Amino acid sequence: MSVTTDSDLDETTEGETTDGDTTVDETADAETAEAGEHAPEPGRSWRRRLLGVGVALLLAGSLAASGFLGWQLWQDHQVTRSGEQAQAAAVQYAQVLTSIDSAKVDENFNQVLDGATGEFKDMYSQSSMQLRQLLIDNKATAHGVVVESAIQSESKDKVVVLLFVDQSVANSAAPDPRIDRSRVKMTMEHVDGRWRASKVELP
Repeated sequence: MSVTTDSDLDETTEGETTDGDTTVDETADAETAEAGEHAPEPGRSWRRRLLGVGVALLLAGSLAASGFLGWQLWQDHQVTRSGEQAQAAAVQYAQVLTSIDSAKVDENFNQVLDGATGEFKDMYSQSSMQLRQLLIDNKATAHGVVVESAIQSESKDKVVVLLFVDQSVANSAAPDPRIDRSRVKMTMEHVDGRWRASKVELP
């Protein structure tokens, strides 16, 4: 009969593992090592974050630039469209302004005043009574035709147009019509939804 001593029990406990098993401490060390392999390096993580911020800023800058360019193109389109409309209105108004029939003088004057605004409207209104009587007394007639026009300057609400006008003129003293050629500088302003002449010059 054999007797088991305390020292024998201690040795058995310490060497209890078999050849195919791993101790708890060894397993924990392996897991820690594996986690360490997959953990991002501090420098690499910082670079990734910086790259992400840079891409976001670049995208935001691109969107802002695209938005500004789009707005600028829209503004340019609006100005161009205003210029075209004002030029067409100036051509039509120049022909009204340079065409007159002493038999329909009041109708002619109303058409002129309807297309005028500001300084030119005030000036024409003040001189219309004297001009009216002069046209009637001389039985004057005139017919204007715009042969060429061009925009000198343009904005959304104000456009300056240059016009070349051929005007056929006749009166009681000279019944055979003669052609007067004039260069007209007309300032058009957008007022109450319409393009009207605010200034008419003969440069």
